[in-house]
Amino acid sequence: MSSISGAEAPQATTTPLVLPISRSLFWLGGTALLALLVYYFVGIDQGAVSIFGSDTHVHEFVHDGRHFLGFPCH
Repeated sequence: MSSISGAEAPQATTTPLVLPISRSLFWLGGTALLALLVYYFVGIDQGAVSIFGSDTHVHEFVHDGRHFLGFPCH
């Protein structure tokens, strides 16, 4: 196909996202902390090692997810 005016179509340019090391370490640390918290509450939190004592509300809330992910809890 030919263009209407005979001129070349403008090329799109992309600019890479530059993230400073300090900011990327902040995001990496926050993501790692969040992942560890999720891992604790889903995989480890049970009555004997619970940070909430003998309260099992968190355990019961994630109970089916624990079995789905392969964590034993009984």
